[in-house]
Amino acid sequence: MDSINTDYLVIGAGVAGLRAAIELANSGDVLVVAKESLRESASEYAQGGIAVALSDDDEVSLHEQDTLYAGDGLCDVAAVRTLVEEGPHAIQELIEWGTEFDRDGTRLLFTREGAHSRNRILHAHGDSTGREIARTLYWKAASLSNVQFRSFAGMTDLLLDDNGCAAGAIVLNQETGLRLAIHAKAVLLATGGLGHVYLETTNPDVATGDGVAAAFRAGAEIRDIEFVQFHPTALHMQGAPRFLLSEALRGEGAYLRNQAGERFMDRYHEMGELAPRDVVSRSIVAETIRTGTEHAYLDLTHRTDLDIAQRFPRIFETCMHYGIDLRTQSAPVYPAVHYSMGGVYTDLHGRTTVPNLFAAGEVAATGVHGANRLASNSLLEGIVYGARTGKAMRDVRPASAPRVNGEKVAKFPDATEVELRTLAWTACGVQRNAKDLQAAKDKLAAMECATLDDPSRQDYEVRNIHTVTQLIAACALAREESRGGHYRTDFPQKDPRFEKHSTITRRGTVRFV
Repeated sequence: MDSINTDYLVIGAGVAGLRAAIELANSGDVLVVAKESLRESASEYAQGGIAVALSDDDEVSLHEQDTLYAGDGLCDVAAVRTLVEEGPHAIQELIEWGTEFDRDGTRLLFTREGAHSRNRILHAHGDSTGREIARTLYWKAASLSNVQFRSFAGMTDLLLDDNGCAAGAIVLNQETGLRLAIHAKAVLLATGGLGHVYLETTNPDVATGDGVAAAFRAGAEIRDIEFVQFHPTALHMQGAPRFLLSEALRGEGAYLRNQAGERFMDRYHEMGELAPRDVVSRSIVAETIRTGTEHAYLDLTHRTDLDIAQRFPRIFETCMHYGIDLRTQSAPVYPAVHYSMGGVYTDLHGRTTVPNLFAAGEVAATGVHGANRLASNSLLEGIVYGARTGKAMRDVRPASAPRVNGEKVAKFPDATEVELRTLAWTACGVQRNAKDLQAAKDKLAAMECATLDDPSRQDYEVRNIHTVTQLIAACALAREESRGGHYRTDFPQKDPRFEKHSTITRRGTVRFV
C-alpha cells in the first residue's frame, strides 16, 4: 500500500474541518481530505442559518436556556455554555474573513426559528448560509501555505499504533481504485453526519456514517447515537429528492396543513408550527396516520407581503423546478432524517477516547445538542468546536509505527444499500418499538459477511451503513423511554432513569452514564 505523510490529517471539508485546519496551519503541515468533492458536505446544504446571541434584545444566557430546553434533559451544560459564549466571537471572526451575512442596511439581520425565544438567526444570501460560511473558510484555509486539500472516494479505516493511538487513516483513491495510507500524528474526524444510513434523508449521498463506523472499529466510544433528528418539512414528491424546506419558512409564518387544508399543529403543541423539530415531525406523522394520507402541506401563500423568491432563492427555485410555486401553492412535506445528535464521544476540546483521534462537527457527540438539536446551532457548533479541536491537536505527540485498525481483512455484509437503508427507516425511524428494533438488530447480526477481492466505494459505504444501523438499533432498544429525537411507542413518556447518555464500544454492550 502506498503511503504519504503529514503532521495533521483532517478528514472532511465542511465548516468544522476547515475551521480546525485554519487553527492548525501555524503548527505544521495540514492535509484536508474530502470525500468525493470539496463542495459536497452537509455544510453546503445548510439553509436555515446560524444561531448566535448578538442582537440588541438577546443574551447569551437566553441562547443557553433555549438550547437546554430543546435538548430535553441530556445537554452537557458546560458544552452548551462554551458554544453560546464563544459563538459571538466566532461570528465576528467570520465577518472579518469575508462572510457576507444578510443585513438591513448596515445592521445584521436576525430572524427567528422554532424553539428560539429571540430573533438570533443569521442568514447569508437568504437560504445559502452554510454555503457562504464554507466558502469563507475554504478560501481562508487555502490562503495558508501549510494547508493542502485532496479529494478521495472516502476513508476506509483508521490507522492505529501498537498502543492504540491514532496514527493516520486509509483512504480509497477514486482515480486508481487503490487504497492509500496517510500517516499523521493527529487525526480529526470531521466527516459529517449519517443521514444516508436512512432511506429518507435531506443529507447528501456522502453522509453514510463513515466517521462513526471507523471510530467504532478503532475502539472509540459512541454516545447517544439513537438520537436522530428528523426534519419535519422535507419536500415529499415522487421523483424529487428529499430537499429540505427550511425551518425559516415557518419562522416567516408558513402554516402546516393537512389534506383537508386545516392547520393542525395547535392540537399537538402550544407553540404550533414553531414547536421543536422532534415535536413537529411526530405531529406530522400522527396527522397523516389520523387522516390516512401520505404527507402534510407547508403553506406560505398567505404571506403576500413576503418576496419568497428573494428571501429563499434556492428553495423557491427548487420547488419551481418540481412544479410548485410557493407564492400560490402549498408544498407536500414529510419528515426525513436531517441530523445526528449523537456520534463519537468527545470532551470540550474534541478529544475522543482513542488517543490522538479527535472529532468535531456532526460526527462528534459533544453534549451540545442533548436529545434534540436546537435549530441553527449546528453551523455554530462546527465553527466553535472546530477551532477548539484545532488548538488541542497542536499539543499531540506522534504515535509509533502505525498499523491497520481492526480486522486484518475487511468483511462486507451480504446486503444491498437499499435493503439496509429501508431497514433503518422502518425500524429506527420517527416512531420505534421493541419488536421492530429487536428484529432489525437480529437481522443485522445474522447477515453473512465476506471478504471482497476489489471492494468499491459503495462496498465500504454499505459496510459503514451496516455498522451504524446496528449501533442505532442497539441503543434505541436499550433506551426504554421517549426523549427528544428518540420516540418509543411502547414507552411514550420520559423516564428519569434514562436522563443519562447511552454509550457503546466494540464490546457491544450499551451502558447509560
